[in-house]
Amino acid sequence: MGPMAGQDAADRGRTARILVAEDERQIRRFLRVALTARGYEMLEAVSGQDALDQLPVLHPDLVILDLNLPDMDGLDVVRRLRDWSNIPIIILSVREHEEDKIAALDAGADDYVTKPFSMGELLARIRVALRHAARSEDEPVISLGNLQIDLARRRVTISGREVKLTPTEYDILKVLAAHLDRVVTHGQLLRAVWGPGYQQETHYLRVYIGQLRRKIEDDPSQPRYLLTEPGVGYRLVSPASG
Repeated sequence: MGPMAGQDAADRGRTARILVAEDERQIRRFLRVALTARGYEMLEAVSGQDALDQLPVLHPDLVILDLNLPDMDGLDVVRRLRDWSNIPIIILSVREHEEDKIAALDAGADDYVTKPFSMGELLARIRVALRHAARSEDEPVISLGNLQIDLARRRVTISGREVKLTPTEYDILKVLAAHLDRVVTHGQLLRAVWGPGYQQETHYLRVYIGQLRRKIEDDPSQPRYLLTEPGVGYRLVSPASG
């Protein structure tokens, strides 16, 4: 990868600044070499409180957070951050069970990468998170290849041809589009579309996701846009980041 991978923030006037909250010195050193070589500025925190103290002062563009910090669980850091900030958070953790991923995403993390990790994968997740943060909140039309979602008009088209969605299908697609390229857990989707009393009704989602794929995918059995994160949830992706 070229040295301009940090260009998303550079386009806004400066290099993207990434705070890494990780107590293992070797991992911090490895990340510093890899991130700075690609045009990012890296800040370091060795504990959860250290990260929480640095954030309002140094204003990073993204946080990479280990869950196993010496002073507090990383989930508590995520929850406390989400009380006042929408900064993108990528979890980097040895915890690989689905329940851990779901808990982190439900707490407000944007993405989850397990250790040992591929630097190429982590860099791709960083670029996606920075792009999402830079995207205007009120962008009226989201374009994903030949798929367009016009949020202002509640209109979905494939190659200019309108696709008729039921209100529930559209609501699911709208929630996924609002979190484009990020995992949305089953619980998050069920709460947003049906309400808090339906968080265990994952069979609802399977039915509606299947219907959506039949309407927006060229081949529903090999989806390009609406991807399953097994046991966790779903992700609506742009072709470049899928």
